[in-house]
Amino acid sequence: MQTEKQIEFDKMKAIWAELAVTQGAKEKIEKISFSLSEREVKKQLRDTTDSRKLIEKLGTPPLQSVDEIKEILMIAVKGDCLTPYQLERVERILVAVRRLKTYLDRGKMYENPLAYYEENLDAVEDLQEEIGRQIRGEEVDDHASKELSQIRVQIMRCEEQMKQKAEQIMRTEKAYMADQYCTYRNGRLCLPVKKEYKLKVSGSVIDKSSTGGTLFIEPGAVAKYYEEMAQLKIGEENEVYRILYTLTAMVATAAEAMEANIAIIEKLDFIFSKGKLSIDLDAVEPGVNTQRRIFLRDARHPLMDRKVSVPLQFEIGGDVSGIVITGPNTGGKTVAIKTVMLNCMMAQCGLHVTCEQAEICMNNAYLCDIGDGQNLAENLSTFSAHIKNVLEVLREVSRDSFVIMDELGSGTDPAEGMGIAIAILEELKKSGALFLVTTHYPEVKEYAERTEGMINARMTFDQETLSPTYQMVIGEAGESCAFHIADRLGMPHGMLRTAVAAAYGEEAVGTYHFLKKKDDENRLEKTSAGKIVRSKSGKKAGKLNGKLKRGDSVMLYPDQKIGIVCEPINEKGILRVQLPGKKIWINHKRVRLHVAADELYPEDYDFSIIFDTAANRKIRHDMDRKYTEAVIRERE
Repeated sequence: MQTEKQIEFDKMKAIWAELAVTQGAKEKIEKISFSLSEREVKKQLRDTTDSRKLIEKLGTPPLQSVDEIKEILMIAVKGDCLTPYQLERVERILVAVRRLKTYLDRGKMYENPLAYYEENLDAVEDLQEEIGRQIRGEEVDDHASKELSQIRVQIMRCEEQMKQKAEQIMRTEKAYMADQYCTYRNGRLCLPVKKEYKLKVSGSVIDKSSTGGTLFIEPGAVAKYYEEMAQLKIGEENEVYRILYTLTAMVATAAEAMEANIAIIEKLDFIFSKGKLSIDLDAVEPGVNTQRRIFLRDARHPLMDRKVSVPLQFEIGGDVSGIVITGPNTGGKTVAIKTVMLNCMMAQCGLHVTCEQAEICMNNAYLCDIGDGQNLAENLSTFSAHIKNVLEVLREVSRDSFVIMDELGSGTDPAEGMGIAIAILEELKKSGALFLVTTHYPEVKEYAERTEGMINARMTFDQETLSPTYQMVIGEAGESCAFHIADRLGMPHGMLRTAVAAAYGEEAVGTYHFLKKKDDENRLEKTSAGKIVRSKSGKKAGKLNGKLKRGDSVMLYPDQKIGIVCEPINEKGILRVQLPGKKIWINHKRVRLHVAADELYPEDYDFSIIFDTAANRKIRHDMDRKYTEAVIRERE
């Protein structure tokens, strides 16, 4: 069953997950379900309360994502060398652990139980200090070791000597230079020498300019420094790897402690996310019982705006195990039953509830049938979908279950639907479960009134303003107020009288008092719809056919070319025109009569002279006289 989706707990979990920082906590929230252990539920609720108190006292805890560090620890334990970037990520996590320890340590002054998780965190300060000293800006720092410092000083001195030598040659051979600076090309220090003076400067050509006028030459006097530089670079690389491997080994040694830190961080992140949600929803910790009693004072749906949400007063248990709720369609019956079940499920998942005061009972299942469930792909009608869900509920229900059903028995013949609704209520009553159902059937209200263990409830409706107040009154049956609502929404009085007479008889018409309306308000105002455009008959095609005839001289637009009609307009408004060297099809709207055929040709003129080739005319002549296998080919 899709209970979580139907009561919108899936939306609550999505909001809750946004308040978590670590992926582990988010995944736990996504998979969470209500607990069946009373002790576990009470512990989770206490954790939520403690985390909220700590946040209110000390602010949001300094939690940090730990997803990347898990992979880094695996690399270190495997024996591969960590990069400076990865080592800095390790240091960042250790800094976060230290800050979290400080945060929790401050919480001890309030004797908050969560504060004592501080003792389970190990900041591994030696490792943090070593990484911080030797790694800076995602690189091994110059002062990471004495040897590395000396090598890098020698490299800098060698580079300076190379540059000085190059500048000296540039000053000496100034006349041969294309520019007054030396540059690096392909990792080599070069001089920009004019092409025509290539042989004047000794050295190797490394590159040339895009125009080819300048050659970049590495002087021979500079090249000798590269061997020394290469030796120094090898020494630097070896020392850098030694430092990285040493730090990696330290990380591997501390991996177990860091994995324990990660587990504690994800656990605290999950707990504090519940506290953040409690603060955002202005929720309270509910009481928990196993005596099958639910009590909610000033309850509200957590997804609704508090400014428009009307507080709900609700109580069930003891001698009452089922409540039948009636009232107008817009009265909030569905929201009310969702509010009750959603708050109960939240509590059993360790979350605070959106009430002023609440006590919930432990339930072993949350079962519901809400919405029409119509599914064309599975060939399910509204009624079929309801019955399918209801049967599934009745198979699973037990004494410790909580059930809600919306519009019980709807979607079919009213008499038969009423009978099915009562049969369902009988089965729910036998199971001993707590249940809430909504209905419009008067017979179901009467059944609930006379049946032990069941009680009616109604959603109130203001008869003066003809608007729902969204408040539940337990112990009284309500009316659907369909006629009053239809009146408020603009149904004419004539239709309303017909409806009352059909439902309760002609004598009942006088007992209904409808809104006073003006004459123009007491009728249905018709709105104009689009006009159907019918296709034209074949007469137009006949008119078009007579518009232009074979032999007419016509002008083609927009090119303003002159042609002769060789085939008249067809039923689609298309005609064929002979142009110099070809025939084309063209819409009649792009053609205008230039000179009529009557003015150009004598009566009974043979147009094949114009439209056919000499070869085709000869074939036609032969066809008139005898059998021939020749084929007439049209000229395009």
